[in-house]
Amino acid sequence: MTFETISGHWQDAFERLVGSIREYGLFVSPFITSAPIECMVQILQKNGVASEVRLEVLTNLSVDNILRGSTDPASFISLMEAIPYTRVMHLPTLHAKVYVADESEAIITSANLTESGLMVNYEYGVRTTDREFVRRVRKELQEYSRLGNVVPRPDIEQFAQTANELKSLRHRIEHEAKKTLREEFQRRVGEAEIELMAIRASGKSTNGIFADTILYLLRRYGPMSTTQLHPLIQQIHPDLCDDSIDRVIKGVHFGKKWKHYVRNAQQFLKQRGQIDFDGKYWYLT
Repeated sequence: MTFETISGHWQDAFERLVGSIREYGLFVSPFITSAPIECMVQILQKNGVASEVRLEVLTNLSVDNILRGSTDPASFISLMEAIPYTRVMHLPTLHAKVYVADESEAIITSANLTESGLMVNYEYGVRTTDREFVRRVRKELQEYSRLGNVVPRPDIEQFAQTANELKSLRHRIEHEAKKTLREEFQRRVGEAEIELMAIRASGKSTNGIFADTILYLLRRYGPMSTTQLHPLIQQIHPDLCDDSIDRVIKGVHFGKKWKHYVRNAQQFLKQRGQIDFDGKYWYLT
């Protein structure tokens, strides 16, 4: 059977998938905590592939997720230490939960990569070993992940430290009803948000981010007008397309000038011969 449903607690299915990885694993989940990461590391080390296997992790490193405990940035440091060829990528609007082993198996599910997602919640999904389908899933998610940013380990370490400081400060607020503490907490949250914007700006220009996104959307949906592109781009990059602000972090513009930068990206891609315009629609050449 190349397709089967998975329901309830699916830790066994997850462990079998990780155990089947020989060269490459793709883990896509907006929420990620330490217990599943520890499980992954133990299995890959036991199978003797930890030093060679490539892992790609696509997640949402939002400050809210981290404060709620839905995502633990320290778990990524542990993963990078144990599995050297690990890349962590951040994309704010991520909602998909998909897990892929090489080109042999994929699980598409409602479950996040958290202890609750694996062992507590009632989750539902589909497991497939249809290689053609697995290759398609892997390719589409790899293309989608390129719209985000690879987060270097030093940035993750800094963000993990910031997260710990915020959690500690919030704990103090819960036990000490002081206005100054609340003000300090809000200030630190604002700084953490700017840290996250700096991560988004790392390694890519505004033009590069929007150019990659335009290519992705045209490949996925076919020819589109600029007015059709705008809302889709804004859905993928809400932090870069907030009409109410205009901040510049490491040369990347976060805010109301975003439509101007979309236009620049369109012209950039046209000059490179990657897209063209027929007077109404943009299309791939």
